[in-house]
Amino acid sequence: MTNLARLHAIAEEAATIGGRLLRERQVGRVTAKKDRDYASELDVAIERAVREHLAVATPDFGFLGEEEGTHGATGGPTWVLDPVDGTSNLVHGLPLCGVSLALLDQGRPVVGVIELPFLGERFTAREGAGARLNDQPITVSPARDLSEIMISIGDFATGPEVEEGNARRLAIMGRLASRVERIRMLGSAAIDLAWVAAGRLGANVLLSNKPWDVSAGVIIAREAGAVVVDADGSDHGLASAATIATSPELVGPLIELVSGAKSP
Repeated sequence: MTNLARLHAIAEEAATIGGRLLRERQVGRVTAKKDRDYASELDVAIERAVREHLAVATPDFGFLGEEEGTHGATGGPTWVLDPVDGTSNLVHGLPLCGVSLALLDQGRPVVGVIELPFLGERFTAREGAGARLNDQPITVSPARDLSEIMISIGDFATGPEVEEGNARRLAIMGRLASRVERIRMLGSAAIDLAWVAAGRLGANVLLSNKPWDVSAGVIIAREAGAVVVDADGSDHGLASAATIATSPELVGPLIELVSGAKSP
């Protein structure tokens, strides 16, 4: 794909639109999508505003949003948006939420922007150009041992087969608890990955892989020097079952811990 710098600028424009709405508008009516998973009127409003901006700026590109699905031809370059990553946090007044926008080329993220308006932070990256926080370069943690890092883990499962899914999470947390400095559950995959990129977290273990949740964070983490893999250690892609990000030095020990966790 050519002219990534221009597409990166378009992504930042779109994230500015979404971030402004997130900061200034009321949440509005909240509806259940499934068991303990919600969408608000604000989620939909942000998605439509960002989609409209991108449709004008890149009319030949496809679009995939969490709330209203696909628009345009998604066989080529495709924008992927989570209008509010961390909706539950937002509804409860927690500032750990933001707009997560990525551009996929042949299924791989090449541009990513994560806008966190309540924290005053914007994380950005494009392929081959490094990752930035508020326009300053960022890199992953220099820690050399799991005992030196704080690690985040994705939310507990909801919906069907919740007990089985959470049993595995609890098993992983039990193994990690004896090896890492601290475990955190932040409620936003975008923040998890962005904070790995910034070196605040040493690793993130997310036992899911929804493109709108992780695509922007994956390119930002990779451009900051992280390795992003599936639970078996294979390279992360759209077909992966999990999203695990950490430094090259720690990926081996971390995958060993995660893969060795057995549900009761």
